[in-house]
Amino acid sequence: MDIVFANAKLRKQLNEAKAMIRAHGPERARKLKLIMVSLRGMPHLGVLAPPYSPPHRCHELKGNRKGKLSLDLDGPYRLIIEAANNPLPQLPDGGLDWAKVTAIRICSVEDTHG
Repeated sequence: MDIVFANAKLRKQLNEAKAMIRAHGPERARKLKLIMVSLRGMPHLGVLAPPYSPPHRCHELKGNRKGKLSLDLDGPYRLIIEAANNPLPQLPDGGLDWAKVTAIRICSVEDTHG
């Protein structure tokens, strides 16, 4: 899968081990590293679509975060991503066609419940 980042700071934090540990701590950095390796090796986002989503529990967000997806890290922290395909692959009902998403943008690592 193709991966782009919302900004250069985030790209550095998620591609360099020391920067990842410094920004997120050793436990979250370990989980981020596993997710990044998994995402890079996937042919499309459909691999994570429910019911296949454990252990990351990838799911679409609602409300003001509509269009973004969340992957579990530790505690309340999540990796927030969105489809980066142009045009956006959609199902006939207007939902995201996860099996056709071959590029993602990593938006943030954050506590989505705080």
